[in-house]
Amino acid sequence: MIIKNTRKGSQLAALLQKEGIRNTRVLEVIAATPREFFVPDALKHKAYENTALPIGQGQTISQPYTVAKMTELLLEQDVQPTSILEIGTGSGYQTAILAQLFQSVFSVERIKALQFQAKRRMNQLDLHNVKMKHGDGWQGWQSKAPFDAIIVTAAAENLPEALTLQLSSHGRLVVPLGKSTQQLFCIDQHQGQLVQKTIESVKFVPLIAGALS
Repeated sequence: MIIKNTRKGSQLAALLQKEGIRNTRVLEVIAATPREFFVPDALKHKAYENTALPIGQGQTISQPYTVAKMTELLLEQDVQPTSILEIGTGSGYQTAILAQLFQSVFSVERIKALQFQAKRRMNQLDLHNVKMKHGDGWQGWQSKAPFDAIIVTAAAENLPEALTLQLSSHGRLVVPLGKSTQQLFCIDQHQGQLVQKTIESVKFVPLIAGALS
């Protein structure tokens, strides 16, 4: 499948720009990525709405604005990241966005069926710079560390220590934290210290420990 801009994709990108997304590279990739490819058939008519949608297994495809915002935060690093760890592959939509902007993407998904479907989608989109693992997102992917950036697409009640230890010396972790009330945090590794910044309120499914076959 050749990824190219579509009318609906361009309209979605224009909407996200109005909502505050400024990075033109992110907007171009959003416009070019067929979001309907990542949602169930019954919801394809809602694919280009700026809303999260269920994808089965109690999981969701994130709101396009949130996908764009988190990706934009990664691109704002002082040292441009090349190696990205994604926790929570889900449908693979966020993965596909990252794969078009960064050299190497490593993605961990705890639900085997979702991981299998997402891997198939990456192949169909000719996105071959993604490596996937079925496992516990709380533990990250130690054998591939360190990572220039880590993005977590489910909310943890507390900051996962294993992920902070897998950041490079200039790495950035973008993660939603909280239970009933959640905030998106941007956490930078700076001279051996973690520097935390609150970005905005968000709503994600919980980051659950363990893996399902």
